[in-house]
Amino acid sequence: MSFRCGIVGLPNVGKSTLFNALTNSSKAQAENFPFCTIDPNEGVVPVPDERLDKLAKISSSKKKINTTISFVDIAGLVKGASKGEGLGNKFLSHIREVDAIIHMIRCFDSDNIQNVNPNVDPVRDLEIIETEMLIADLESIQKRLEKKKKKTLDIKQLEILENALKLINNNQNLDALIDKFEKKILKQTGLLSVKPKIFVCNVDEHSIKNGNKYTKTFVDKYGENNTIIASADIENQINQLDHEEKVNYMKMADINETGLDLIIRKGYEILQLETFFTSGPEESRAWTIPKNCPAPKAAGVIHTDFEKGFIRSETVSFKDFVDNNGWANSKARGKMRLEGKDYIVKDGDVLNIRFNA
Repeated sequence: MSFRCGIVGLPNVGKSTLFNALTNSSKAQAENFPFCTIDPNEGVVPVPDERLDKLAKISSSKKKINTTISFVDIAGLVKGASKGEGLGNKFLSHIREVDAIIHMIRCFDSDNIQNVNPNVDPVRDLEIIETEMLIADLESIQKRLEKKKKKTLDIKQLEILENALKLINNNQNLDALIDKFEKKILKQTGLLSVKPKIFVCNVDEHSIKNGNKYTKTFVDKYGENNTIIASADIENQINQLDHEEKVNYMKMADINETGLDLIIRKGYEILQLETFFTSGPEESRAWTIPKNCPAPKAAGVIHTDFEKGFIRSETVSFKDFVDNNGWANSKARGKMRLEGKDYIVKDGDVLNIRFNA
C-alpha cells in the first residue's frame, strides 16, 4: 500500500516548489501568481530506506524496490473557498481523496513573491484553511443528516456525524472525534477536518536550523509535534544534486535531514504505518502496512492470493537477517521463526510467505 499526502495552503506559500522538490520534478508550475495550479499534480516518490540497501546487498538481489508515497499538489485555497471563492469547492474535493494533509505555511518575508494577505501571519493563514475545511464539513454533515438521507446511515456513521455537528455548533474543532472513534470508521465519513495533518513552515535558507519569529509564533500556538521547519527553495536545490554533492551541501548548510525524510517519517508516524521486507536473489522489496497488522493481511499487500491462501510466514527480524548474512545462516542459527495467522508483523521484519495457490 502507498499513502497519499495532499499539499495545501494559501496561494504563493511554496506548495508547488515543495512538490517539485519532493518529487524531484518540474511537473508543478511554480509561478508568482495565485491559482497557477489548477489541476492537482501527483508524484509518486520512492521512500528512502537504508535497511533495504543492506538487504539487497546481502541477498545479491537483481532488483531493489522501495515502497512509495504519493504527493498531491492541491491549488491554493482562499477565504471563502467553501462558498466558491478563488477556485472553490473543486479543491476541497481533492483534499477528500488524500490520506494525510501537509499544511504548507508561509514563514518568510519576500518583496518578490506576492502574498495574498497584507502581512506574514502563519497562525492566521492556517486558521483560514482549517475554517474553510470545517465549513465544508458542516455543509456535508447537514446534508447527510437530512431526514431522508439519515435513514441510509449505519449507526456508527450517524453517531460520528451527530457528534461532529455538536462540536461545530459549540465552536469546537473535530479533533475530539479522533480519540473517540476507530480510525477506519472515521475515515469513511470523508470529513476533511479529522484527516491527519503535518505542518510545514516554509522559511528562508537562514532560518532552516533555528526557525524565525514566524515559526516561533506558530509553534507557540500549535506545538512542535507535527511541525516541520523546512525551506522549499533549498529542498528544490538539494534535489538537483548528485549524492556526493547533496551530502556536502547539507553539511555546509548544517542540515541533518532533508524535508522529504522529515515528512515521510512524520507521515508514517501520524498514519501509524510500518515497513516489512521481502528479500531474495531476484529482488529485495519494502512494503508498507498499518501498525498491528496480522501476517495474512501483510501477505495480502504483496498479492491478494497470498492472503487468501496464507499458511505461514518464515520470519526473520532485520537485525538478525543482517547479523547472520541472510536466510540460510538465520535458519541454521535458529533466528528464523515460523509464524501463523495470528502473528502481528513488526517493523523491519523480513518475510517469506507460504501459501496455498
